[in-house]
Amino acid sequence: MHTKPGRLAIACLAALCATALPAQAADTLDKIRASRAITIAHREASLPFSYFDDNRKPIGYAVELCQKIAEAVRRELKLPQLEIRYLPVTPSTRIEAIATGKADLECGSTTNNAERRKQVAFTIPHFVAAARMVVRTDSGIRNWSDLRGKRVVTTKGTTTVKLLNERDKVRALNLQLVEGADHNNSFAMVEKGEAAAFPMDDVLLFGLRAAAANPQDFSVIGDPLSAEPYAIMLPKDDPAFKAVVDREMSRLINDGEIYKLYDKWFTSPIPPRGQNMNMRMGHLLRDTFRFPTDKVGD
Repeated sequence: MHTKPGRLAIACLAALCATALPAQAADTLDKIRASRAITIAHREASLPFSYFDDNRKPIGYAVELCQKIAEAVRRELKLPQLEIRYLPVTPSTRIEAIATGKADLECGSTTNNAERRKQVAFTIPHFVAAARMVVRTDSGIRNWSDLRGKRVVTTKGTTTVKLLNERDKVRALNLQLVEGADHNNSFAMVEKGEAAAFPMDDVLLFGLRAAAANPQDFSVIGDPLSAEPYAIMLPKDDPAFKAVVDREMSRLINDGEIYKLYDKWFTSPIPPRGQNMNMRMGHLLRDTFRFPTDKVGD
């Protein structure tokens, strides 16, 4: 069959584009090799995961994990040196930074869920946050059933009320719900005895407790109402790069190195003010590390 030159040219161009696009989407290692640099997106105030020290240098649990992954990439590419470039991001810009190639890794407190996996990929979780509650240590409250008929504060605009309703805690326990303007305000209501409990992601509660004048006066307790797996983001549809990242995360877990990093950032004084989260590793995270995988529920 005779094909006109114009149609043949268009067909060839279409075929070329079809093969070029996947290659362009999966060239992270090639890009890093050519530039001899890797870009890490980080948060400015997500303590203790990713934040600035007094010299505005990115530090934190997730930052240190990303630095180790960067070293694994350097070894994989057999480069004598690999420059680490840092890109500050916010909750609204972090996904776009990875999806558009502005950054190669994002180290912070980002939950791996199905909606986000439409745009980016995730490695093995490095943390699992759970919705629990902070109470005064002398309150006698040990679990959700102890809140019956009590005043409970939730921060305005958060999903905690929905979560409590889904677990039927509000009606079954006849809770009196009040709202705080922000997390500090909600914690202050518990501090002053104006509310019996403040439910929220446990890592945020441990941070608020650590910043209190008398941290020992407060306890984070209660069976977890939810599980939020935090994981490092990386570009989607790049199996070669993901294999390097996943392999290093697996090594950190299997060699026990990640447990030392966890203790450094969650159970010891951390810079710049020497705060101690005093947050022991929960059973959800321990189970994740026993069977490390990037496949998580939603």
